[in-house]
Amino acid sequence: MTDTLPATGAELLDVHRIHLTEVEAPKPSPEDEAARDRIWDEAVRANPHLFDGPVTGCAGLERHGGPQDGDLTVSWARLTFRHRALRRVPGNTDWLPSLFVSVIQPVDDGSLLVGRMASWTASPGRWLLPGGGVEPPAQGASLDQAALAREAARELVEEVGVELGPPQPRLWGITRGGNGSVGVVHLAPPRSAEELRARFEALASAERAEGREPELDRIAFVRSLAELTEVAEELGGRPVDYLTPVLGRHQEENADRSD
Repeated sequence: MTDTLPATGAELLDVHRIHLTEVEAPKPSPEDEAARDRIWDEAVRANPHLFDGPVTGCAGLERHGGPQDGDLTVSWARLTFRHRALRRVPGNTDWLPSLFVSVIQPVDDGSLLVGRMASWTASPGRWLLPGGGVEPPAQGASLDQAALAREAARELVEEVGVELGPPQPRLWGITRGGNGSVGVVHLAPPRSAEELRARFEALASAERAEGREPELDRIAFVRSLAELTEVAEELGGRPVDYLTPVLGRHQEENADRSD
């Protein structure tokens, strides 16, 4: 049995295995393409750091069997970043939400690491898990669960300075934001807050020494949505919506371990 999952609010799906299927990207009308390009060009003028590189979009989610089976098929398409501007074209129905990976980096004291995106990025001031958009494989190559784990590990190195040796981070769940964006969440081994701060500060210093600003301008350690809200109020910025169910489950898992 196959169940097509409708989009709701920000949610977290239990998943044991992911199957990825490539589909053709929708073709907008010439009018919508022109509107998309105008919106994209305006965004680039406002933020010259934006780059129209390759990225994947999520064309659908299907659960196989019952809700407890944990088998999910993700349909994906090859896009570039300018595709996201279609979301701002009135009446357009060809826009595909993003497919991304993220990493839960636990801390020894039971909290987890979150970071704030720098002002020059596409999501300035947003608090989120380390991660990023999934780059499509070379033409003719397939995208699979192992490739997503490698992407997640790479993002943790690039954004926090933490390198994971084998095994790769394990699949933890799937998030779906209110705008339909789909995140494949992985779990890394726990580390101390002191080590994570030191690695992040070393990475940020090395980036600035080479004339680049890091993607994350701050990191913090939180146990709950209430703590994240306090951090955002104190330091500025706004959490992404998928952190609500992620932190909710994180709290539940910590409570189960302490019982």
